[in-house]
Amino acid sequence: MAEHPVRHRPKLYPPPEFPPRKVALFARTPPAVFPVILGLLGLATALRMAAAQWGTGQEIADLAAGLAVPVWAFAVLAYSVKIVRRISVIADDLKVMPARAGLAAATMGGMVAAGHLGVFVPKLAVPLLLLMIALHAALAVLTVRVLLGLPAEARQINPGWHMTFVGFIVAAPPAAMLGLDELARGLLFLTLPVALAIWGISLAQLARRVPPAPLRPMLAIHLAPASLFASTAALTGLPLLSAGFGLLALAILLALLASLRWITESGFSPLLGAFTFPMAAAATALMQQVGALAWVGQGLLLLALGVIPWIAWQVLSLWPGGRLAARTNAAEA
Repeated sequence: MAEHPVRHRPKLYPPPEFPPRKVALFARTPPAVFPVILGLLGLATALRMAAAQWGTGQEIADLAAGLAVPVWAFAVLAYSVKIVRRISVIADDLKVMPARAGLAAATMGGMVAAGHLGVFVPKLAVPLLLLMIALHAALAVLTVRVLLGLPAEARQINPGWHMTFVGFIVAAPPAAMLGLDELARGLLFLTLPVALAIWGISLAQLARRVPPAPLRPMLAIHLAPASLFASTAALTGLPLLSAGFGLLALAILLALLASLRWITESGFSPLLGAFTFPMAAAATALMQQVGALAWVGQGLLLLALGVIPWIAWQVLSLWPGGRLAARTNAAEA
């Protein structure tokens, strides 16, 4: 007697939910909020530098920092709630390129916030700075672990690698201002070869193939390390090194401006947040130089005063309602 083939039932799919399922509070907090918040914190730093050069009071810089630091703290709280709901959500977010840069920007923002707090409460600023360095190191290790589990094409070096593996340099200027010169120099010479490797590989990749239009805004991230190296060297008594990296930052800035239309070909997207912190960091670094470079830095700051808040508003306004999470493929806890 012939056996009848086993018939498998078709897979049952749940019917669409109506009304739609309500996502738990902060369960889908998008890491994409952090790059623009980092840009706002950097803008406050640039304003502080400008006020010192112009001989004006620090009131505007204090106001900018007083607005940006609480926004960073709220975003960290929101993402912390997401982690508490499901700790493995960090690994899920790290699988997506924009989210990897966003999470790195979270700890980098804490480093800049520590610098602002150092103006008022140095005893609180130093522990916060050291905590952010430690968390950034843990994030870098976790990122490597996640990358090793991804397909080869998803492991390719991109500008966002600066955020994760060179992002420690963001702690160097606050460290120098808090009197931790040895820590600042250590971070400078630790991250310098990593940045040089990423710059070199990225330049070779750019020569071989054109990056897709939606990802081109991330090229602006290349400006940040050069700017931060220049600032750190200036604050730690290395003027020649500072001038060299100041010129490199200017060269990268001019290259970005020359190709701005090409970089922004795909129109507005949350990835435009990649422009914010590098622009603020470059303005700060150039203002620390002498002669024409300082004037360029001041002009860049005036431009940044319009561009950075506008980009930040456009991105942060997408956060309520889950629109930013949907556009950036943020994981849900």
